[in-house]
Amino acid sequence: MPPSRKAARTFIISRSVSASFDRGNTAVDWQQFVMNLGTLNPAAVESIFNRHGAWSVTLSDAADSPVLEPPPGETPLWADTRITGLFSADANLDELEQDLITTLTLTRLPPHRRQRLADRACEREWLKDFEPMRFVEGLWISPSHGEVSADDAVIVQMDPGLAFGTGTHATTALCLEWLDALPLSDKTLLDYGCGSGVLAIAALKLGCRDAMAMDIDLQAVLATRQNAIANGVRDRLSVVNNANEISGVFDVVVANILAGPLVQYAESITPTVAGGGMLALSGVLCEQAAAVMEAYEAWIAFDEPVFREQDGQTWTRLTGSRR
Repeated sequence: MPPSRKAARTFIISRSVSASFDRGNTAVDWQQFVMNLGTLNPAAVESIFNRHGAWSVTLSDAADSPVLEPPPGETPLWADTRITGLFSADANLDELEQDLITTLTLTRLPPHRRQRLADRACEREWLKDFEPMRFVEGLWISPSHGEVSADDAVIVQMDPGLAFGTGTHATTALCLEWLDALPLSDKTLLDYGCGSGVLAIAALKLGCRDAMAMDIDLQAVLATRQNAIANGVRDRLSVVNNANEISGVFDVVVANILAGPLVQYAESITPTVAGGGMLALSGVLCEQAAAVMEAYEAWIAFDEPVFREQDGQTWTRLTGSRR
């Protein structure tokens, strides 16, 4: 049995599960174990999955009833919950099945299935359509196959794959533009909810002395470390999987997540900003901006919000300085 690890945990509203991850140029095969829980305790089953080395555990509704943005740490409950575990190709799923039966005192498992998932070259064909993107003056986000000919360009190499964040979404673009305009030389930065690590990596390439990236999703942590290596900044980027591992204060803090978590964790995010330091909050829809600003206004003097339209929605970037 492989050593226990805490798997990345997600909640989805669609029935499709994408589990073919990209690790650089290496093709990786995976196994997927899907089971309808019925009356079983989701947390108990998830714990067993983790014990057998699950890389991710996804809870979804077999009937596709949506649950949007469940509070962190809470488990959504549906009448018919489905659990999906992603395991490496060499994981012993026979042992997993036996452990489920023994630990949960079952005579047999509920409806379940196994599926082998291959990372095929054709699944990366769409990367050819991802071209270098320019942000403001000299900052570019480019795939590994892209070419940027601009003189003095700051280039962040980023292939879509393991985690969210290549700069294509308005929320990420707003943060990149903000970072590009800051005097980052010799500054420290915290990327709270780092996804692919694109913001922390861009900040380092724009002059930050060192940075820390935090995400509770293990996939994001892996992606950030890999992307930092690809961009030659791994020695200046600390990557952690838990907010409790964040220590000290930072000259610049950026949190590009969602409005709900931004409000919920305001009292945890704010103390990480040094006195007079700068904070950027993104992932916020226009109609959510007032509530997010209210949660921080005791500590942060806000600038005027900046808005960006994308796909019929208006997103906002909230920035300010620590009082």
